[in-house]
Amino acid sequence: MAAQCTAVAASRVQAVTVATRRVAAAHKPAQRATCRPSPRRQRLSATVSATAAPSTPSTPATPATPESQDTPATVSATAAPATPTPSTPSTPATPATPESQATPATASAAAVPATPTPSSPAAAATSATPAKPTAPTTPFAAVQNEAQLFALLKAGAAGGTVPPRIIEAFHELYGNYKAAVLGGKSPGADEDFVARVMASVCERVLLELNPATAYTFPSFHLKIEEPYNYYLFGQRYIRGLVDFQRSVLGRADLFQKVQEQLEAGENVVLIANHQSEADPAVFALLLEKTFPKLAQEVIYVAGDRVVTDALCKPFSMGRNLFCVHSKKHIDDVPELKAEKQAMNRRTLRAMQTALNEGGRLLWIAPSGGRDRSICPVYDEFMPDAFDPSAVELMRALTAKAKPAAHIYPFAMYSYGVMPPPRVVEKAIGEKRIIGFSPVGIALCPELDVGAIVEGIEDKDAKQKALSDAAHAQVLAQYDRMREAIREPTARGEGTEFTQPWLAFPPVKLV
Repeated sequence: MAAQCTAVAASRVQAVTVATRRVAAAHKPAQRATCRPSPRRQRLSATVSATAAPSTPSTPATPATPESQDTPATVSATAAPATPTPSTPSTPATPATPESQATPATASAAAVPATPTPSSPAAAATSATPAKPTAPTTPFAAVQNEAQLFALLKAGAAGGTVPPRIIEAFHELYGNYKAAVLGGKSPGADEDFVARVMASVCERVLLELNPATAYTFPSFHLKIEEPYNYYLFGQRYIRGLVDFQRSVLGRADLFQKVQEQLEAGENVVLIANHQSEADPAVFALLLEKTFPKLAQEVIYVAGDRVVTDALCKPFSMGRNLFCVHSKKHIDDVPELKAEKQAMNRRTLRAMQTALNEGGRLLWIAPSGGRDRSICPVYDEFMPDAFDPSAVELMRALTAKAKPAAHIYPFAMYSYGVMPPPRVVEKAIGEKRIIGFSPVGIALCPELDVGAIVEGIEDKDAKQKALSDAAHAQVLAQYDRMREAIREPTARGEGTEFTQPWLAFPPVKLV
């Protein structure tokens, strides 16, 4: 019986390989597949693509950003804003549909990423009305339990289509994810849910390991929702790791104010600490019920690590990103430094264009990566110091833009879901630790830039004063949020720390 199971699985994996080659041949870069954006979104995408040439994961540019997954980052001040010009999703995204209605595992393991980077600016500029691509089915889509998934992987390893190192890493990731999800006991959390989710992860990662189907991120990337919904893919994966009963949303009143400012065509920048690869999904999960447009339309300034690591890429493909290369890693490969700096300049032009159009919500982590500072009292992560040049860059970009701009410090508590290594690792492919944990996000009062730098003449001193003011607010709000998570009586009254999702039926894991 075991031999028959392996034989059947082998034939299925062979079918995946054949399907992958067929799909790759049918989806050349010139046929850029997009997700039927609105006319305004089409125009923005074409503008950015025309000014920001497609990049490859190994050849990008000069801001600073976090090295972690699917997440915010910091932009290096060494790349001065060169009359930036891109764009970001301009039309309000439709409210997130619960992943219970989406089926990430049913999309093809051989499907080419929905919005492949065009081979030239001309191809990008003419991609406003592409034919809607289809997502072929694959053996991974049929996986319903753990035995079926590992039979496919075993057959793939035997047939040479799945690298042995991937099998080993996947076994470890699977075990960690399974323990966290089952330990959380959320509605629908069972072994079959884990198998279906991890089957979808496996197929997406294998796509990124295949040069024929791997996605290349441009300077500005719009989240991919067709023919495969990478946004819901990421939400589904992280939802099973969040303890919503103990999670909190800080200052809902300020989120309402931000939404109103965006609707008025003004820009908003969140100066945030950055804790885990799950941060974008956590942000969206805690806002999906009350502020769905903020959840989906935010644009992350993302570091090179999140668009080059094969395990990170599928999650990053479901987010709106300005892709940059951080100071921490720009010198990792000296011969690529000039190319990385060139990409960063393209990204800055794209950012300036977006801000000039207005109504943009940007998230940047001026620390340049995930928090590594350790609290001496609790022996846990706490917000890292901010890079003054990164904060100043965002101030300069927003000040140069025509619409009014608002800069808010933003506190993030999420390390328990995916704690980063305690030291920065240069190599791609870090070990992932996963847990079921409460999370929190909280806005701080808007920075009064003029008042903060008033009377300061020295340029560097001005930058440091602004950065220190933002960091002080984040640190104070982080401490309050941590206490609100640990002790319900510390949540205060009104809008200080709330749990708006508890007013809705829980989303069942499927």
